[in-house]
Amino acid sequence: MNQSKILIADDDTLVREAVLKILNMFGHEVVSCASGEEAVASVNNEFDLIVLDINMPGMDGFETLKAINEKKYDIPVIFLTGAGSMEYAVKAINLGAYDFIPKPIEDLDIFNIKIKRAIEKRMYVLQEKAYKENLETEVRKKTKELAEKNILLEEYSHNLEVSALNTMLTLQTALEEKDMYTAGHTTRVTQYAISIGRALNLSDEKMVVLERACKVHDIGKLVIDVSFIRKPGPLSAEEWTLMKKHPEIGANIIKPLAFMEQECLIVRHHHERMDGKGYPDGLPGEQLDILTKIITVADSYDAMTSKRSYKENMDQQTAIAELERCAGSQFDPEVVKVFAEMVNK
Repeated sequence: MNQSKILIADDDTLVREAVLKILNMFGHEVVSCASGEEAVASVNNEFDLIVLDINMPGMDGFETLKAINEKKYDIPVIFLTGAGSMEYAVKAINLGAYDFIPKPIEDLDIFNIKIKRAIEKRMYVLQEKAYKENLETEVRKKTKELAEKNILLEEYSHNLEVSALNTMLTLQTALEEKDMYTAGHTTRVTQYAISIGRALNLSDEKMVVLERACKVHDIGKLVIDVSFIRKPGPLSAEEWTLMKKHPEIGANIIKPLAFMEQECLIVRHHHERMDGKGYPDGLPGEQLDILTKIITVADSYDAMTSKRSYKENMDQQTAIAELERCAGSQFDPEVVKVFAEMVNK
């Protein structure tokens, strides 16, 4: 066991020296002070116990204890005094003193026991403090580890999202490149929609969803044989029925990707109308979100201004006039207004 270090303060030289010799005899290292001021100046966290006289000139024992308490070392204090009144005892305990011993010391065994118990308390205090510090350190360490793992998981999740989206974009690009009439359609629709979204001051989060949804809005055509769109002349009723399946099929392709839940709904609904006469669900305008309404306008405009084998393409002004004519029935009026202003500029 390490040697305990005790600080004693007493203005009586004979008493101070006598107590010092007794404590040395019990195997303790002792630092003696002749006043409360000297004790406050000498105390530090290395001491295991402080023994104070009460009646000292200048700073008495109680004032010394108050000053020591402010240092927050949590060192137990034993008052050693000839004034053994109950009033002093109560005041000492209220100030946080560990014990109260009258002098002269008559029973060395009892004195030794009280000293040992006070030192044991100091050991428990230090052990508890060390445990708390170690616990806090461990908690900080584990928190840091968890934060680092969360960052890795977020990066991994983000990479999976990017990989899944890139795969679909590659497939859709391959689909478009098979047909000279639809090549570049996705890129143009995305550009139109992003411009509308910015003009409407959409949030960054919505802009991300809008861009993703645009890039995969025709993904459903991957599993539909759309070779008939290259034939001259209008499509037959059967061919239109087949074409109308691509939004629903596209949504089913995206559905397993949980991070694209919003995009899935937009893909499914990008051919719905304000008057509820669109497909596949026939939803009215109040049930369509702003992102769907934006893509509907961007997609329709590009379809009208792009060359198709079964129809003539319109010029910009004619296409805008058609959008404005159908505003309120097929398209959202506000989106059409914003887009028309952009094109006219």
